[in-house]
Amino acid sequence: MFSAFKRQLLLTLSLVCIVSTMAACSSSNNNNAGTSTSNPSPDASASPPASAAAGDDSQTSALKDKYDPPVTITTAWGVDPAIQFKNGETIENNVATKWAHDQFGIDIKSLWSVTDTNNAFATKLRLAMSSGQKMPDVLVVGNGDSQLVSDLIESGNFRDVGSLFDQYANDTWKQAMEIDPTVWNPVIRDGKKMAIPILDYAYNNDYVLWIRQDWLDKLGMKAPSTLDELDQVMEAFKNQNPDGLAPDKVTPLSIGFKTSMNTWMGDPSWVFGAYGTIPQQWNKAADGTLEYGSINPGMKQGLAKLNEWYTKGYIPKEAALWDENKTAEPAVAGTAGIIPGPYWMSGWPLVDTVKNVPSAVWKPISLPTGPDGKAGRHGTAFSNGYILINKDMAHPEALFTYQNYMFDNIANPQPGSQYDVGIFKGYDYDLDASGNPVYLDQVPGGAVNVMRYFLVRDAARIPDAQMKALMDLANGKAPETRMEKDLVNNYGKETPAAAKVVMSQVDAAYMNMFTGPSTETMKTKLDYLNKIENQAFNEIIYGQKPVDTFDSFAAAWKKSGGDQITKEVNEWYNSVK
Repeated sequence: MFSAFKRQLLLTLSLVCIVSTMAACSSSNNNNAGTSTSNPSPDASASPPASAAAGDDSQTSALKDKYDPPVTITTAWGVDPAIQFKNGETIENNVATKWAHDQFGIDIKSLWSVTDTNNAFATKLRLAMSSGQKMPDVLVVGNGDSQLVSDLIESGNFRDVGSLFDQYANDTWKQAMEIDPTVWNPVIRDGKKMAIPILDYAYNNDYVLWIRQDWLDKLGMKAPSTLDELDQVMEAFKNQNPDGLAPDKVTPLSIGFKTSMNTWMGDPSWVFGAYGTIPQQWNKAADGTLEYGSINPGMKQGLAKLNEWYTKGYIPKEAALWDENKTAEPAVAGTAGIIPGPYWMSGWPLVDTVKNVPSAVWKPISLPTGPDGKAGRHGTAFSNGYILINKDMAHPEALFTYQNYMFDNIANPQPGSQYDVGIFKGYDYDLDASGNPVYLDQVPGGAVNVMRYFLVRDAARIPDAQMKALMDLANGKAPETRMEKDLVNNYGKETPAAAKVVMSQVDAAYMNMFTGPSTETMKTKLDYLNKIENQAFNEIIYGQKPVDTFDSFAAAWKKSGGDQITKEVNEWYNSVK
């Protein structure tokens, strides 16, 4: 879920990063040199910390609201090169590390840091493991490299965290984790929970279709609800274009699959969902076992449909060479009629279409259904990484003092709270001469994304908090909480309506059910299987091979290691369900 999209979105949504926003999205220069100047000062108005755990008896528990003398938590940092710092600060010494000392008596010390380009963080961690270097007390890693997470767990350096979480996590954190208990599955080993999932916002990348409503209105057409109706709309967009564009200048449906058939914007995974499967992930089959979506028979129908659309010029001729960001280009230029993607797209990138076509109006619509009335989309994982705790950490409970406070106070600040307007004055917000909060460029020296300074990325997120706020706004509620205000002020105006569309098809989401470490056969066979899959699908879509080629591909996939991988995947699934 942290990409080129995330880099660009910070420029327009950095205010949202205080309590909400995505990920996939920031930009600017990194200043992670080892030098630092004086310690920064957080907002002097900060109040004493709330109790770290509901019902905690401070006379008998190791958990404290504040440690005196201070305790130390060591860590290691993979620094996003887009993170900005102010006042000569670094990831090791900044407003958030000073705040942790003052607020909790916790000193966060860095064993090392590295600018995380070209997987530098993962590379350094693997070198540290192989050379027997000391591991930090707390290690925060993303879930994009499942093998790295597995290697760290199996290194023997980190402890079972389940008992710690049960004992020290507060009610807010536990209730957030219970929204989707399967987030633990990737890190369960022999029944033990070996890392704490880092929660993310639910449905953040679940798809809708974004359509040019102004084109529909000029053509006198309604929004398509089936694939057949979608065919008719795309034909009219191309050959009867309301803006007078020549057919060869129109992209009726802007999609690409250079990166994947199943990604975060502009891919065709939902087309296959209309035929009962989602490619390139593991879905639950009718018999309750897990199957690889790309060999489901519904893929054959979806590939035939994409070949038809390619032949008619409804999708880009270069679709196999287009990544996610490339699919946005014709949409922003005003030459595309439809683009699939998440509910937040009216804030980025579609907000820029009116710069090129002032009359353009994008609206979110439901995913179209297939011949059997099915609609499907890839679901969004409720976590984006993991927290590992060193087996030799002297005060593991201190992490919970820190993180409990995040969930109670920063995850979703309420009106009147000390974080209602921002976190650190002079960093993510400031106050004008009248005492009113100001943001972004109005902050002296510019605002920065302080959420990336905390020990755990983005501080804390409650999975359903953002969607609940969006649904309230969509139903006419006036914005009151900090999150609601941010969503209104910093996301596109269609975002609440798009969120409502997402939730109207909540049962259409296919979650990737295999979230475990690479199986033994995956380690040796998966690269080859992915290669023959991509080749077969591209050849069918481009008409270089008949659609029946799918049958021979599926047979080859199974024979060349796929059947054994399926067996291993289901053994893992049975061990955690």
